[in-house]
Parts: sequence; structure tokens; C-alpha cells
Amino acid sequence: MNNLYDDKNFFESYAQMARSKDGLKAAGEWHQLQLLFPPLREKSVLDLGCGYGWHCKYAAGQGAHSVLGLDQSSRMIEEARERNAAFNITYRVCGIDEYEYPENSFDLVVSNLVLHYVADLDPVFKKVFQTLKKDGIFLFNIEHPVFTAGINEDWIYHKDGTPKAWPVDNYFYPGERQTVFLGHHVSKQHHTMTQILMGVLNAGFTLEHIKEAQPPAEMMHIPGMKDEMRRPMMLLIRAKK
Repeated sequence: MNNLYDDKNFFESYAQMARSKDGLKAAGEWHQLQLLFPPLREKSVLDLGCGYGWHCKYAAGQGAHSVLGLDQSSRMIEEARERNAAFNITYRVCGIDEYEYPENSFDLVVSNLVLHYVADLDPVFKKVFQTLKKDGIFLFNIEHPVFTAGINEDWIYHKDGTPKAWPVDNYFYPGERQTVFLGHHVSKQHHTMTQILMGVLNAGFTLEHIKEAQPPAEMMHIPGMKDEMRRPMMLLIRAKK
């Protein structure tokens, strides 16, 4: 996985993003993702790639009795601990491919905008299945295959600088993609829709919900937000063990 989030300059740029400053309410997908969370009172939760810990905080606020947030970025973990100090949350600097995934340990495993950094999703899906209790839920948000198959993950622009079209190429060739995010070169992994959904099913899960993220009406005044309706950016999936 990419460890760019430990880069000081990148981290400072990331901290200025609306979702970094204002949390879940500033995330365009939250109005859909929140509805996919199961009841969490007295439940155990694992957050893979927790970042600032917003979803950990949400789980703790919903009454979860234990919450563990993992992130391979020490800067992210430090920020999560500071921001959410009032909540009973355990944080650990650990990559999702390094965690031990103890069997039958969690009621919910959540992962937000992290899995598109993972080259091979199948082992992760199998380990998540292993660590969930019976009837446990796996809830994740991954960049949509149409988005990751976009050339440099960017629009083709009109002469006046407005977006003209979203180009998609080499869709059926999964693997590394290079893009620029917050002025930094970033490596991501493109997975087809078939790879993602069949990977979940082959791990033993039952698919319960699939949603393509759309920004809510109340965010349409934000510059560029209307263009998010022209192509999907995120794929939300809820699966049950």
C-alpha cells in the first residue's frame, strides 16, 4: 500500500481538505454509507485504514463496546488519537496486509477509501471473513472501477477549463494506475467490478447492498460537485458473513 500519508507536505495538504477538517458531514458519500451501518450497540468494530478515525468515532458514539482502528500512517494514527481522545477507541499503526485477523472477533469490519491501494483484494476479503463473527458485516467504500480506469483519474477539458468528458481506457487490465492527488504523484490499483464483487462472493460473503455514491442535494452548491453526477467515483458495498 501507498505510504504517502506519512509525507509531511502531503499530510499538510490533506489536512486542508473539507472532509479532513469537518469529518463525515463533509464527505459526499456519508449520507449513503451511514445507512449501511448495522446497529452497533455493544458490538466490536475493526476499521481498516482508519485515517483520522471518523468512522471509529461514529462507531463508538453508536455504543460499540470495542473499536480498533488500523492505519499504516503514524501521522494519521497520531491525528486520530488527538481528535478522538474523548472516545474509548484503540488505534494501531499497522497495514491491513500485516494485521493478524483473529478468528471470530468482530461484528463489523469497515474500510473507507483504502482498498484501491491494495493490489490483490482476495486475501483481504478472506481474512476479513475469517475475523468476523457469525452474521458479521463487512462494509467498505472503494473507488469505483470507472473512476480508477479513468486516464490519470482526470477529465478531458474544454478550452475554457470546464470538464468535457471522463475518459476510460484499459478497463479490463487491472493493476497499478498513476495519478496526481493534492499535487503529489500517487499509485493506486484498478480492479474491475467483476473482481471486486466476485472476490467478496468467493470469500464466502452474501452481498446485501451495493451503492454507487452520489453527492446529496445540499452539497450541489459546492464548486465541482455537480460534475460528480456525471460519473461514479465511489462504490459502497455491504456484505454479510
